[in-house]
Amino acid sequence: MPQYNHILLTGGAGFIGSNFVRFVRAHRPDTHVTNLDALTYAGNLENLSDLEGDDGYRFVKGDIRDADVLRELLSDDNPIPGVDAVVHMAAESHVDRSILDSQPFITTNVQGTQTLLDAVRHANDGRDTPIRFVHVSTDEVYGSLPLDEPNEKFAESTPLAPNSPYAASKASSDMLVRAAHHTFGMDTLITRCSNNFGPYQFPEKVIPLFVTNLIEGKKVPLYGDGLNVRDWLHVDDHCEAVLAVLEKGRSGEVYNIGGNNERSNLDLTHTILQLMGHGDEMIEYVTDRPGHDRRYAIDAGKLERDLGWQPTRSAWPDALAATIDWYKSNGDWWQRVRSGAYRDYYSKQYAGRSVH
Repeated sequence: MPQYNHILLTGGAGFIGSNFVRFVRAHRPDTHVTNLDALTYAGNLENLSDLEGDDGYRFVKGDIRDADVLRELLSDDNPIPGVDAVVHMAAESHVDRSILDSQPFITTNVQGTQTLLDAVRHANDGRDTPIRFVHVSTDEVYGSLPLDEPNEKFAESTPLAPNSPYAASKASSDMLVRAAHHTFGMDTLITRCSNNFGPYQFPEKVIPLFVTNLIEGKKVPLYGDGLNVRDWLHVDDHCEAVLAVLEKGRSGEVYNIGGNNERSNLDLTHTILQLMGHGDEMIEYVTDRPGHDRRYAIDAGKLERDLGWQPTRSAWPDALAATIDWYKSNGDWWQRVRSGAYRDYYSKQYAGRSVH
């Protein structure tokens, strides 16, 4: 099984990215990780404050749409071993924001992905072994499943049918990665995961939003009838799966990642309320989001059969209870995110010195 010397991770200051950095450094201590992040609203360097001083990790503030930054990072002139793998997580990812303004989703998710692919392709010139490129996508590219057919799930062969601007932008980026493999022979792989949960998730997402609202004595806003179903995956299970795809996946393939953990939003809400000692009086039903997909469900059998991976950290309700406890114990973190104070961390930590 190959282990990579140096991973360039895009979007590593976000929720999944920061957990992936920590997972790699813990489980592959000989692998260097360079974290390239533009630090938009969801990028938070406080997520990785525990890795300050780690010689195997560095942060670079930069945009995946900036070809010059990418060229420099992928150059063999790096002071540490040259990049031999890219894990691409940088993305605009919130459906509600994409409905309000889809433009950032197109420029980042589509144009940014193509810029990154171009940079990797050019960096491969003259290399004996090409840079491996793992593109982290979402089950939302498949569209929606019916509630009355519980045995139907998304497989890697399911046609793409995105229903939101966010999902459409991710489907577009998936197709660009596919084209790079088939046209240029690039060593690319695509992962599509179900809904993640766990520490350091931006508190506009449903689980941290509901948990932090309840901590503050506020009601939880539940969309529509609450019957929309999602497959919940702990972020550490996701990180382990992405690492397995990087190290053992077959070039050009797509791998679905799921938690085998389908719950309706109403069931999720009731479980959170129960675990936090509240009743239904804390639910505030709100107008549903436009085009809200009814059900997502992942068939991760290919990943289990081919790479030997299966989720081990997503068990319900214990994994949810542990996540709730994390937010209870880390009030300073999410309060700084909600107030916007977390944005000051970068300028204070890196004032007057280069991040390269």
